[in-house]
Amino acid sequence: MDTNLIDLPKITDPRGNLTVAECAGGVPFPIKRVYWVYDVPGGESRGGHAHRRCEEIIIAVSGSFDVTIDDGTHSRTYHLNHPYQGLYVSTGMWRTLNDFSSGAVCLVLASEPFEEEDYIREYDTFIAEKSR
Repeated sequence: MDTNLIDLPKITDPRGNLTVAECAGGVPFPIKRVYWVYDVPGGESRGGHAHRRCEEIIIAVSGSFDVTIDDGTHSRTYHLNHPYQGLYVSTGMWRTLNDFSSGAVCLVLASEPFEEEDYIREYDTFIAEKSR
């Protein structure tokens, strides 16, 4: 499975900690898009898609949530709750985000700008493309 947790640089200071995300410091691709998801109502999920070309790093910058990654054969769930740790998700991986804590903020660093044709939004299509 082409997914792994990445520890981003954490600079500790008594006045508050700082984490940096940059290509030279742990992000394995040039960042072309950044977006964040917040105010997710209890019981709702996000994601539910895969990308053909886009790689992502998913970070819980506040609160926590679960990310389930499915490669078409196996799935694994990661609990994200550290703002200095990101989940790298390569192309061709189905992802679903669930169990958001109150006030959770999900930050995503993406290797590509938004292009609708990059998304696989139906799980049956995802499985069919993985079988090719």
